[in-house]
Order: sequence, then C-alpha cells, then structure tokens
Amino acid sequence: MPATDATLALGIIGAGIMGERLLGAIHGASESPVRVAAIWDPSPEALARIGSAFPAVPRVADAEAVVAASACLYIASPPASHLGYARAALAAGRSVFCEKPLAIDLADARAFVAEAGQAGAVNFPFASSPGVAALQRWIAEGVVGTPRRVAIAVEFARWPRPWQADAARWLDARSEGGFTREVVSHFLFLARRLLGPLEGISGRVEVPEPGLSERAITVALTAAGIPVTLTGRVGGTDKDDHNTWTLEGDAGAVRLRDWAIAERRAADGRFEPAPDAIPNARLRPITLRRQLDGVVRMARGEPHHLATFAEALAVQEAVEAILAL
Repeated sequence: MPATDATLALGIIGAGIMGERLLGAIHGASESPVRVAAIWDPSPEALARIGSAFPAVPRVADAEAVVAASACLYIASPPASHLGYARAALAAGRSVFCEKPLAIDLADARAFVAEAGQAGAVNFPFASSPGVAALQRWIAEGVVGTPRRVAIAVEFARWPRPWQADAARWLDARSEGGFTREVVSHFLFLARRLLGPLEGISGRVEVPEPGLSERAITVALTAAGIPVTLTGRVGGTDKDDHNTWTLEGDAGAVRLRDWAIAERRAADGRFEPAPDAIPNARLRPITLRRQLDGVVRMARGEPHHLATFAEALAVQEAVEAILAL
C-alpha cells in the first residue's frame, strides 16, 4: 500500500474524455485533495495525448501498475471492463471510484455490490452539483410544495455526441452504449436521490438498426410513488445535447436545464435561472472538484455524499429495465 500523505494517491485507468476531464479538474485547482499517482490506457495514442496535455502525470505500463501506485483507483474505461478493474483494486486493499454503469451484466453487478461493501463510489456528478444544490434548497424552502410529477427530457442532434467520436464503437453499441445508459442514468439518479426508489417502468424503446443503440424512448415510471415521464430522442434538434429535469408540485416548479442551470417557475409561467447559475462548461470542473472531496472522504472511510455502489446498481436496474421494453 502506498504511504499515506496529505493528499490521496489516485490512480486512473482510462485516458479518454472522462479521465482527461478529471485530470483537468485536479490540475486546474490551486490546491487539490488528490494527486495523480499513475494513469494507464490500452491505447498508446490516448496515453500520448494525456502525456502532451499533462506531462507531469506518471504513465505506466499496465493496469496492475496503476493499482500498485494508488490508494484509490478511478475507473474511466468502457463499461465492460469496470468490474474486472474494480475487483482487482479491492483485492489489493484500494478503494474504488468508478464510472457508471457498474457493469454490462446485471447479475455480475449485483454480485459485485453484495461483495464490495462500502469501499467505493460511482461518479454521478449530480451528487456534487451546485445546480442540484439550488434545487434542493428551493425544495426545502417550500417552492415546490407537495411534489406531483417529474418530467425528464433529453435530446441529441446525433449519437454519440461529437466529442465522443473516439468512443463511438462502444457508445453506440446495443450491449453497453446508448444515451439511456450514458445520459438518462444521471437524471434517474437525480430522481432517486431527491425523491426515492424508481419503480413501475413501462413504455417503448426505438432501436431502428440491429446492434446499434436506441434512437428514441418514451417511458413512464414512479419515484417514491411520484409519476415520472421520460422522453429521449436522437435527431429533431440542432443541439449536441439538450436536457431538462423538472419537478412540479402543488405550490410551484423547479428544473435543472442543460446539466447545470437551476431554474424556478415564475408567476407568469416562465422558468427563471438562479442568480448564480453558470453553464455546464464552466460548472463542470467545480462539480468535479467537489466530487474529489467526496472521493477523499470515501477513501478514508468517512461519511460522504457520493453515489454508493447500491445507488448506482438501483439506477442501472432501472436503465436496463427501460432498455428491455
């Protein structure tokens, strides 16, 4: 086990967009609660790109070397590989911070959660989002009143999104890709975190091309008994990524727009943003740094706000139930 110090030794497996974003959040801060102990990716090109952008980050020969160098392992590889790396890290006494979903096989994900205990968390950034915190504050202040319904809507000009082109092979595959797993899962996590368990899933999924991921979904479910409508589609918009999560109650309504902008409905029916709301491109590194604060607490066995393995599994159960419609 690496020697403990003032900062957490974080190892990273996966040098794609998520690994790069986390590195940017770490190195963009004047002080960070973590230091990057090592990074590895099976793609030499991906590692070379990271080396150019972050020359001080140690690049190592394989996943085993990352585990050996770290106290906590961040897994940012494609979903099919998640649990292999997670199990190796836990067997070596490391904690785990993993991208979602936990696995591509639900039975394997259930078995992992049963055996893993509390030595890990999953990267659902809404757990640390200032925009979500604004929604929670408004809800606590009575802006919504008694919740009546939730509406989730996601739209994409194309799938995968342009910045994901390098990962299109798996992001558009029926087995482990698609916007329901990649994007909708975040908004289902938000519904579950703020309201309660997700149940009663029904609807339809459109998969026009065999082997590729879905192109549209129309779903109804409940969160702690509150009706949730969920729609998603590829095409029909010129935006790379547009989404809203709206909670309506008997006193008013609040929503999160485009990942980051917390809004409340005014008397004239229009949604007005919070005074301090900022777009996702500027908010993302702030949120990721808050996630890293949670990672440090999780790795030290302290209470934290991150999505637990059990929460991530519950979201994955809902996602896979949708895709099975």
